[in-house]
Amino acid sequence: MGASRNNLEPVARFIRILSIRMGGKTMRSGVFAIALAVVIGWWGVLKAQEAMAPEPGIEATIGAQIEAFLQDDFAKAFTFASPNIQGMFGTHQNFGQMVRSSYPMVWRPADVQYIELREFRGALWQRVMIRDMAGGVHMLDYQMIKMGDAWRINGVQLLRMPATGA
Repeated sequence: MGASRNNLEPVARFIRILSIRMGGKTMRSGVFAIALAVVIGWWGVLKAQEAMAPEPGIEATIGAQIEAFLQDDFAKAFTFASPNIQGMFGTHQNFGQMVRSSYPMVWRPADVQYIELREFRGALWQRVMIRDMAGGVHMLDYQMIKMGDAWRINGVQLLRMPATGA
């Protein structure tokens, strides 16, 4: 499907902003070409992500794993991980140690909200907002895979939150 003129308008606007006038001539440098390629590439990536209707099974899987973390039941939490993740950590003890040290907000959340489910390059990603016990807000992307009738967590990415100014 081709991109419509309206969909490319923000890209064209950005290209105009990047055009630097020097002595009346538009600078056509390698830097500009690279910037243009990055913008067009990211624009395609953003357009390729398609939001989907919520999938109760995905939310239930993530929720059940978080509930297991709250009970310090790392053996149960480990069962919601994909075989790939299980293979990386080997044991539920190693997995639990990684979660406690790298994802404390997932281990002890104060609040969990499911933001959106989207498909990107054939993978399903569930965006989750977690508020930790100190009130900090964290956005995470859970990559989900279907195994038979069950959903499994195939990875979690902690996303950078945009800086807010006072």
